[in-house]
Amino acid sequence: MPAVEPYVLPAGEGTPIWFLGTLQTYKAVGEHTGNAFTLVECLMPPGFGPPPHIHHHEEEAFYLLEGELTVSCGDRVWRITPGSFVFLPRGIKHSFMVEGATPARMLQITSPAGFEHFASEMGEPAHAPVLPPPGPPDVEKLLSLAAKYDMDIQAPLAHGAEKA
Repeated sequence: MPAVEPYVLPAGEGTPIWFLGTLQTYKAVGEHTGNAFTLVECLMPPGFGPPPHIHHHEEEAFYLLEGELTVSCGDRVWRITPGSFVFLPRGIKHSFMVEGATPARMLQITSPAGFEHFASEMGEPAHAPVLPPPGPPDVEKLLSLAAKYDMDIQAPLAHGAEKA
């Protein structure tokens, strides 16, 4: 395991990426955690939701800071509010949608690390710490990168991603 050093990121710092219509600020990545986990702060517009998908390599967890989400995992569906925590095991189809008229903000943990590579290839460096201009995702690129990073995107691309 690579040596890791302790560090602190002040509020507002991290690596910002515009990813599928969201602002993701990477607070911890594999290079900093010995590949144990990735931690990202996500700001998502109302109505946003990734297409249903399966991670084959990592677990995913959310801690909701602001807004409301409907989260699905397998045959389970939860409506979550600020302070809620969700754990999504690898190998199970899951998705979520931002509910209501306000953006949602959450902390997302993936373990082991590596999600940051998918997001940086799919997204682009954020030009400002705000949501990106709305626009459709590059579906061909999304499907290709999902396969590269051992994820399955479930068709149709629904649950809000086309709004991204």
